[in-house]
Amino acid sequence: MDDDNRRPVAYDAEGRPLYAAPQPQEQSTQEAANQPVAQQQTGGSVSVTGSGKQVVHVARSTEPIPVHISEETRRKNEESRRLYPWLNLSEHEYVIRMIPRHSIGIWAPTIVMMFAITIVSVFMFCYPDIARAIGMPRSMHPQIILICLMTITLFGIGLYMAIWVYMQNRFFLTNESVIQEIQLSLFSKREQTVSLMNIEDSSYSQKGILQTFFNYGSIRLSTEGDETTYRFSYVANPKAQVAILNNAVEAFKNGRPVTKYDDD
Repeated sequence: MDDDNRRPVAYDAEGRPLYAAPQPQEQSTQEAANQPVAQQQTGGSVSVTGSGKQVVHVARSTEPIPVHISEETRRKNEESRRLYPWLNLSEHEYVIRMIPRHSIGIWAPTIVMMFAITIVSVFMFCYPDIARAIGMPRSMHPQIILICLMTITLFGIGLYMAIWVYMQNRFFLTNESVIQEIQLSLFSKREQTVSLMNIEDSSYSQKGILQTFFNYGSIRLSTEGDETTYRFSYVANPKAQVAILNNAVEAFKNGRPVTKYDDD
């Protein structure tokens, strides 16, 4: 009777045998060897869906495997965190170069503000002579001094804020990514981070006599996939900065260590 139950009574459309009674599940050594590698290594299980597809259920460790960090990398990371505490750096990431803006970008507002302060100061000290010439009361001199001092103070605060906002725009190159900090105003700031692996092209441009003579320009980065473009203007010595950036990207993509570079 048992032999009759082990014999197929029919075959389905795909040629698989059909039995009159349920058959015991047996797994040969060859079948175990044919299991997916992920199942053998992780102890996972395989289930078959209604459509006949095999789904491998892999068991993963709840705790990530720690990555070994060399002493030199740890030292560079600690140094970068001390110099730039506001940057979000990983445990094995450190700053290779901080690219500041050229000071020429603040020359125009500085000249305008200094000229305005000079005019107000001259008016404040020469008010008695001006009042006598145009027939204004000289008794208002103390009030004029107070108004002029308040105006000079406002001009000074405005100049300081303009310089502060300008200098807060910074560009960082690390051994893993590029970080651009964009300060639009006192209370408006954003940060852009792109991995060195995603950088497809980097270039620079210098336009006009001023940029060529004072050696400043713009850096342009384009990324793979979404083709996003990043720009950083008023960069001092842009040719050298782009050369360093290209070397870092090439080293990162080829698996070589990205090293620091001395200032020019």
